[in-house]
Amino acid sequence: QAQLVESGGGLVQAGDSLRLSCAASGRTFSSYAMGWFRQAPGKEREFVGSISGNGGIRYYADSVKGRFTISRDNAKNTMYLQMNSLKPEDTAVYYCAASSTTAAVRARPNYWGQGTQVTVSS
Repeated sequence: QAQLVESGGGLVQAGDSLRLSCAASGRTFSSYAMGWFRQAPGKEREFVGSISGNGGIRYYADSVKGRFTISRDNAKNTMYLQMNSLKPEDTAVYYCAASSTTAAVRARPNYWGQGTQVTVSS
């Protein structure tokens, strides 16, 4: 069973950058595909991106493609979300998630973190 803890959220201005981290417990971190989701006020949670266990496969939502980068350090049991050129519409609570495959983490994650708030002012 994996436990996920996000960190790195905060208040930034439009155009700034921010890096989120997701630290996972357990010894089998590399066996999990990981993903990022976000939920803005009054909206449904949406997929941001995902990364395979070895980091070789990544997917991104069209809304963040070219601005956000997902990476992972399996030695540190940590996944990252580098967010550049932030926009006010990126304001949301960001969640990390884990599952067995990138398809599964997007469709039905097994594990969720508690979320971290990102606020982008204009």
